[in-house]
Amino acid sequence: MSRAMGMRTLIAIAALAAALIMAAPAQAQFRLPNLDVNRLVDSVKNVGKATREIDEAEEIAIGRDVAARLLGAAPLANDARLQRYVNNVGRWLASQTERPDLPWQFGVLEAPQLNAFAVPGGTVFITRGLLEKMANEAELGGVLAHEIVHVLKKHHLKAIQKGALASLGGDAAAMALKNTRSDARDKLVSFGTEMYARGLDKGDELEADRLGVVIAARGGYDAYGLPAVLQTLQAMNAQDSGLALMFKTHPAPAERLDALDKMQPTLDRHASQPQLAERFAAQTKAAR
Repeated sequence: MSRAMGMRTLIAIAALAAALIMAAPAQAQFRLPNLDVNRLVDSVKNVGKATREIDEAEEIAIGRDVAARLLGAAPLANDARLQRYVNNVGRWLASQTERPDLPWQFGVLEAPQLNAFAVPGGTVFITRGLLEKMANEAELGGVLAHEIVHVLKKHHLKAIQKGALASLGGDAAAMALKNTRSDARDKLVSFGTEMYARGLDKGDELEADRLGVVIAARGGYDAYGLPAVLQTLQAMNAQDSGLALMFKTHPAPAERLDALDKMQPTLDRHASQPQLAERFAAQTKAAR
């Protein structure tokens, strides 16, 4: 919260308090509760602490803590060649964005489920299960670009901060950002980890699709890479246990494809760019 905004809010509270004091008979008539102006002022200050812009160092630190928790549930695949390849594709795409200097890391998780997700600060994971369903590098690029957008737009970071404010309160949320060894920080990271089982707002996911295909095209890939993956998911049995988390945390593939259909002129303009199926097959051969 800026100093000017904070001052305007305090002035508004003071004016409200003065008006209520002047209208004391009406207050008594309607039996309004007494207002503790000092408590209102403190509340404004606490909200300001929790909703301030999180700086990049804090964003990276939060992401590191959340990533460590997530890796406790599914380890990285023990395949150095595969990890290097996915990192090369991901970092190339990240270099095409407005935040190329984040410490971008991309990892393949040893998990049969079909999923991909990003944590604040530039770490992106994709499961071996989803990778096995892909046919070429353009599809991999489309999925990674979708996750890169989540980091660029701070979708998860904002959700974590909003949840921390709701569950911890202003002072505790502010402490969680500053003190990495506090109980408040542990609760913040726990909330952040649990968020990956609930998912983001639908609008965030659709924005990541929309901007992700642009980033993939900017990186030189066929822009239909991500739509092709969505079509693969749509054709699968919705009752497949490997899809349960993906379908729970994302809009249905059909809805996502309908939203991307509005971008068809843009997709068509970049549809002739490479898919790189042979390179993808060679680099992921051991993983398939």
